[in-house]
Amino acid sequence: MLNPNTRILITGCGGMLGDAVYKTFNPICTVRATDIDLNEKWLSSLDVRDTEALEKSIQEFKPQYLFHLAALTDVEYCETHPDEAFTTNTIAVDNAAELCRKYDATMVYISTAGIFDGRQDSYTDYDLPRPLSVYAQAKYAGEVFLQQFLQPRYFIFRAGWMMGGGPKKDKKFVNKVIKQLKAGKKELFVVDDKLGTPTYTNNFAENMRAVIDADAYGLYNMVCDGSCSRLDVSREMIKILGLEQKIKITKVDSSHWQKEYFAPRPPSEKLIDWRLHAKGLHRMRDWKECLREYLTEYDWGI
Repeated sequence: MLNPNTRILITGCGGMLGDAVYKTFNPICTVRATDIDLNEKWLSSLDVRDTEALEKSIQEFKPQYLFHLAALTDVEYCETHPDEAFTTNTIAVDNAAELCRKYDATMVYISTAGIFDGRQDSYTDYDLPRPLSVYAQAKYAGEVFLQQFLQPRYFIFRAGWMMGGGPKKDKKFVNKVIKQLKAGKKELFVVDDKLGTPTYTNNFAENMRAVIDADAYGLYNMVCDGSCSRLDVSREMIKILGLEQKIKITKVDSSHWQKEYFAPRPPSEKLIDWRLHAKGLHRMRDWKECLREYLTEYDWGI
């Protein structure tokens, strides 16, 4: 059971998920939050690609858990910089896992729904990944190493379409729509041929806590209830923001954004939280409820 004596070292904690994880675990545990981008006063500097620096941090802090959130998540950048993508998203994960075994720490790894090829409508925790992009290949390679090297003592949590972090930290779809609105766009061109399951960072962190508290080791799909297209998300956003009379949403297919988003993406990234339900550990809420909570939490300046 997590308690104030539980020591957690978090890598990559300056991002949108890290913000939620820190706020969830810091009040109940002893946390050291690290990142290469020191955008919060509670962050200390650590580059996970520097194995010596990571080992030194583990030696000093003596964590029971290593939450490995650090990753290169720009899918297009990964596609054009494969060596850097695998160094950050695979090799650094391998090295972290080796250090966890050496210093008797439990590793918590964040993966992605993008590791599937999208040929099925949806995927359970047990379906076979077939990653298409360099980013997805590198993340999946991290999964495979953990399962082989740390069996059975690890946690792998697969997230869907992330939303969270607010205007300063959200680099995903919700804030991309917000930025268009702030720029004065009156018409949004949104794809309807990409399907997935939104994942609210706050809810994700809460469910992480429930699983870790239960010592229920293993791999989990962890996404909000329900599924949708990007078009559905944008329409729900405009509804929540009360802009239905001011903003036109035009449906397009992925070819419309091919220049900007050229990395291969599966047509469906829909996940089913099968293991969470089976173990009675499912705490994820409906994506529309979470989207409303998220959008009303911040002043977006629209």
